[in-house]
Amino acid sequence: MKYGKSISYKYIFGCSDGFQKIFDVNIDPETLILQNPPEDNLPEWTKLKNFKCSHCPLNEAEHTYCPVATNLSKIISFFEDVPSFQQVKITVVAPERSYVKAADVQTGISSLLGLIMASSGCPVVGKLKSLVKFHLPFATIEETEFKIFSMYLLAQYFKMKKGGEPDWEMKKLNELYNDIMILNKNVAEKIAEVENKDASINAVVVLNNFADSVTFGLDMDAMEHLEEIFADLVNLS
Repeated sequence: MKYGKSISYKYIFGCSDGFQKIFDVNIDPETLILQNPPEDNLPEWTKLKNFKCSHCPLNEAEHTYCPVATNLSKIISFFEDVPSFQQVKITVVAPERSYVKAADVQTGISSLLGLIMASSGCPVVGKLKSLVKFHLPFATIEETEFKIFSMYLLAQYFKMKKGGEPDWEMKKLNELYNDIMILNKNVAEKIAEVENKDASINAVVVLNNFADSVTFGLDMDAMEHLEEIFADLVNLS
């Protein structure tokens, strides 16, 4: 579903007892940055000096608030007092189609967080904002690996066309995901310290498991299962 010039996603959490929560995400189609209006009266913990990751390149003198924290604050307050294990029907209305899944709340929040964190303006996880254009709610680990590896290798092809040195061994992708795991760990710890919101903490942990899977696949050369799938293209003559 498209609203004006935005790339829009609507996450609907509901169950048979009448419980329903709807969260809208609007993203600029050119910058792939969130267009959702900032929260008023942001809590103190969202300031960069309080939420900053150890490898964050942002300058506190120029950025008062952490871009990830400011967006997390809205999600945390939105899902306040909703336990992570509550079973719900999650519907995601995307620009071209809709997705429906029966799952616990944290599964839906994890999908939502992945979308919001990548488009938040964070210079670390924002390196994956190209995935926002092709967001797949409830993606499996295998689907996530396929998207990440394909995206990265396509980017290396574009780099080669411009005369750059492509990273066909994906070493820098491994470095990026190590950085993202540091970020996810920091986010989970900070949320636990300041808010103690079960669903949000668990959702970040789920995201970190996906990040860990990608780096494990690179470190252990565990891409053989994907290579087998593309055997016909590998052997194309």
